[in-house]
Amino acid sequence: MKIAILGAGGRLGAALMRKYRERFDVVGFNHAQLDLSNFDELHKKLRATSFDLLINAAAFTNVDLCETKRDEAFLINAEAPRVLAEICRDKRARLIHFSTDYVFEGGKREPYVESDSANPISVYGESKLAGEQNVLAVQDRHLIVRVSWIFGPDRRSFIDGMIKRAQENEEVDAVADKFSAPTYTDDIAEMLVVTAIGDGTQPGVTDPGYNAASDYDGILHFTSAGECSWQEYAQWALDCCQEIGLLLKGKTVGARKLKDMTNWVARRPVYSVLSSAKYAKLTGRSPRTWREAVADYIRRFYSKK
Repeated sequence: MKIAILGAGGRLGAALMRKYRERFDVVGFNHAQLDLSNFDELHKKLRATSFDLLINAAAFTNVDLCETKRDEAFLINAEAPRVLAEICRDKRARLIHFSTDYVFEGGKREPYVESDSANPISVYGESKLAGEQNVLAVQDRHLIVRVSWIFGPDRRSFIDGMIKRAQENEEVDAVADKFSAPTYTDDIAEMLVVTAIGDGTQPGVTDPGYNAASDYDGILHFTSAGECSWQEYAQWALDCCQEIGLLLKGKTVGARKLKDMTNWVARRPVYSVLSSAKYAKLTGRSPRTWREAVADYIRRFYSKK
C-alpha cells in the first residue's frame, strides 16, 4: 500500500508522517508543496502521485479567522475535500478526511454519536460539515474521522502553551465551562492502522488481525476516553509536569468563564464530547483515557527538558 498525506507540516499530519515513515510507503505534502485552495495544483500533483490511500490532515483551522474569511474557509474545508474525493475515486484510491467536534452546537450534554444531527454554530464548523458531506457524496467507501482537541509533539497546542505560561508566570487560568476530550496524535495514528491501513499491503483484508473496522467507511468518532474542561486539562498537565520535576512558577490553574473570552470572534460549542463507542465496538479496542494520554505525552517529551 502507498499512502499520501496532505498537511504533513501540521500537528496531525507531521505525526502521521513520523509514525508511518518506517512502516509504510509514504509521501507527504505540506502547505508550501500543495495548496488546498489551488485546485489545478491539486489535480496536477495528486494525479501524478501513486497512492492507494490519501489522508487529508490539512484544513483552515483558525476558528476566529474563518468568521471573516468565509469564502476561503469553504474553499479549503469544503470544496477542496470534494476535489480530493473525486481524484481518489478516479484513481481507485481511498480517502480518509479529518473533521471536528465543532460540527455540533454543544447543547446535548452527553457524548455525541455519529448519527446525531450536526448543527454547527461557527463558520469553521459549517465549512467542515460541508466538507464531510461533499466527500461522502462522491464515494461511500471514503472515511470521515471526527477528532477533538488534538495535541502532540510535532506542533505546539493548547497544552504546550499552558505549560509555557506556567513556567513564566505564577498565575495562569483557563476556561472552566467548556468541555470536550483531548486526543493525542500518536493515538490517532494507531487508530488509522486499525481501521483503515491494516498491515500496509491491502486495507484490512490481508492483515492477520483483520476485523470489520478495517474497511469501515462513513463517519467515525475517535477521541481519548472521558471528558474535561480546558481548566481541568491544563491542571492535569501541570500536575504531570510537577511529577517529573519540571520547574513551574504557576502550579494551580484558575477558572475563567467562556462568556469572558471577549477577544474571540466565533462562537464555540460549550459541550462537544465525541463518543468513541462505535470505534470500540468495531475494533474491540477502547481508547485510553485523556489523563493517560496527556501523562504519556508529558513524560516522553517534557522529561527531556
